[in-house]
Formats: sequence, C-alpha cells, structure tokens
Amino acid sequence: MIRTRRTPAALLLALALALPAAVSTSSPAAAATSATGTAEVRFAIPRPTGQYEVGRDTLHLLDVGRRDPWVPTAARELMVSMYFPARTGGSGAPYMTVDEARLLLKGQKLDTVFKAEQLAGVSTNARLRARPTGGTHPLVVLSPGFTLNRATLTTLAEDLASKGYVVALVDHAYESFGTTFPGGRTLTCVACETVENAPSDEAEKEVMAKAAVNRAADLSFVIDRLTRPARTAPAWKHWQMIDPRRVGAAGHSLGGNAAASVMATDQRVRAGVNLDGSFFAPVPVSGLGRRPFLMLGTKAQHSPGSADTTWPRDWRRLDGWKRWLTVADSGHFTFIDLPILGAQAGITDPAAPLSGKRSGEITTAYVGAFFDQHLDGEHEPLLNGPSPANPEVTFQNP
Repeated sequence: MIRTRRTPAALLLALALALPAAVSTSSPAAAATSATGTAEVRFAIPRPTGQYEVGRDTLHLLDVGRRDPWVPTAARELMVSMYFPARTGGSGAPYMTVDEARLLLKGQKLDTVFKAEQLAGVSTNARLRARPTGGTHPLVVLSPGFTLNRATLTTLAEDLASKGYVVALVDHAYESFGTTFPGGRTLTCVACETVENAPSDEAEKEVMAKAAVNRAADLSFVIDRLTRPARTAPAWKHWQMIDPRRVGAAGHSLGGNAAASVMATDQRVRAGVNLDGSFFAPVPVSGLGRRPFLMLGTKAQHSPGSADTTWPRDWRRLDGWKRWLTVADSGHFTFIDLPILGAQAGITDPAAPLSGKRSGEITTAYVGAFFDQHLDGEHEPLLNGPSPANPEVTFQNP
C-alpha cells in the first residue's frame, strides 16, 4: 500500500487537531467527549516572519483546452489562492469553507470528534482587498498533498508572501476530499476512487504518476494565466507584480512530485522543492537542466536506505544545485499546517513528536532560504550545512 493513502501515523497526527492531551485516542467514548473538550479552542496560523503584510485573492481558472483526467466529460478547472506582499488590507481571509472542512474531517474519519466550523474558522494572517506593495516579485506555485485541500499549506504560503513572493496556491479538481468552486459546487475526490480501485501497488503508483504529470500541466497553465501580457486578459488583477523570469514551484507529498514534474516540462520554472513526496513520476534521466532542487522530508521515510527508493534514484538524476535534508521526529504531515494547529490544542503525534512550532519554523526557514537564494540571488548560509539552530535537520550526502 503506497503512502498516498491515509496511514495510522497520519491519522493520529490529524487527530491532534481534535483530541485534548489527557484523552486516549483508543477510546470511542473519549473521542466523543473530545469534541466538547476542544470546542473553545481557537486555532490560528502563526504570524509570518517576513517584513510585509499579506494579501489574498481567490481565482477560479478553467482550462477549456484540456479534459479533466478524472472526469473526462469536464474541462480541467482549478481554484487558486493568490498570496502577495501587501500594505494594509481589509477583512481577514477565511481558512477554508465549512463544506471543505466537513469533507476533510470525514475523509480522515474525524467528523465525530471535531467540528467543521472550528476547522473552517482557523484564523489566518492574510487580508482580503489588500493593497499590494510596489515593484515586481518572484512567483512560487504551490501544490498540496493528495486528498488535502490547498488550505493545508497556508502557513508556508503566508510566510513566503511576507518575504516578498507572490504565491499561487493551487487546488486541483477532484483530487482533494473537498474543494469548493463557484456556483455552490464542492467537488470531491474522484481520483481517490481510482487509486482505491487499483488492483495492485504497482497500479496505484502508475495512477499517482499520472496525477503528478497532470498537476505539472496544471501548474504550467497557472503560470500562463498569471504572466500573460495585459492585452490577453491575465487572470489576476495584480499580475504586474510578478517577475516572469523568477518562477519557482514547491509542494507537499504528490505536490512535491508535481514540482519536479513541472520543472521537467516547463523551462520557466527555475527552482523546485519536494516536501516529503515520493517521485511517482520520476525526474528525467537527463536531469532538470542544471536547475536547483531541494528535497526536504522525514528522517524515518526519506533517509538514504529507507523505504522510499525513489529519493536516491532521483537524487542521482538531479544535475544542478541540490540538497537532501531530513528532519528528525517528523511525520508526513510535518510540513503542512496540521501539526501546527494540533499543538495549539496541546497535542503531538507520538509517532512524530516534533512540536508543531518547530515543524512550521523548519519548513518556512528552509523553503524560504532556498527560494531567497535561487530566485532572489541572496546567499543563504542556512543551506550550506548543519545548523546549531536546527539540530533536527540532517544534510544527507549519499
């Protein structure tokens, strides 16, 4: 069984959102009590570390020239959250819709222990109707993990925007437990059914490779729509903020594989990051045109010699600046919002005891430093080797 399916460790980490520290996760009665125990907890995304305030817009993009890989009767469509460096703005941006929260909790089998309204109501730092800063900025396209709503990468998106990046955080139709589209539609995970019905692990991997390649096409389409000249009606009103010569891609899990896949097909993407994702769609044998790539993953699953053999295979194929970093005491969800929010309820996953605070700090520090160096041209000593400030992080050199 491949790691795109919900593992016991992943489920326990997700339960961190709902269960107070004194409650046993093995007791149904205790689980039922936990919804009341956390009813007053107010979850919030950490304050970004950069100098700018953060604005957010939402785009609905329709690729009329391409059929959806999971529902071929439909054109491919995407929801995109645009984060950008801003001056003062208006009201706070919502985390996700109640429908999205309900379906995410149901997909993780947490709907009886956690309220959808509470997850939907996570406080963010981004502001709606914000005034953008001047100048041009690098663009980073972000892709979430398979089954996960794009909102689960909010911490990283907001932090990058606060450091001067325009961030396009993409939801891919039919690949999350639930994504809300215009017109009152919330699309569910048709792709999940395809994976679940695959007759073998090898067949599952083939499906996931297909998904990564299709996501690469999605990311290229987003870049197209955001960087077209004004006469072709770009999708975003602040498109002139974007420097099309400085584009990066990053993602979690399947989204990390998509970041490598888009670099293999789109020369505009100058640098990429894979956050704990298997390379179902492999890096080409010929490499990525000597462009830089960062692999940041769990020590247990992604150290040399561990279960995921795609990392050492594709490490050898990377032909530019590269780093392979692993994080001790981390889990597959370490690099997204879930452990950060769980820590606010006083919970950590025993299988991945790295604190939520450190999870967020490590992810934003290393991803931010990577793009600062390779899109902004700033030398970042953090990427040179082990740091006393981050003892959890190991620089692998197989």
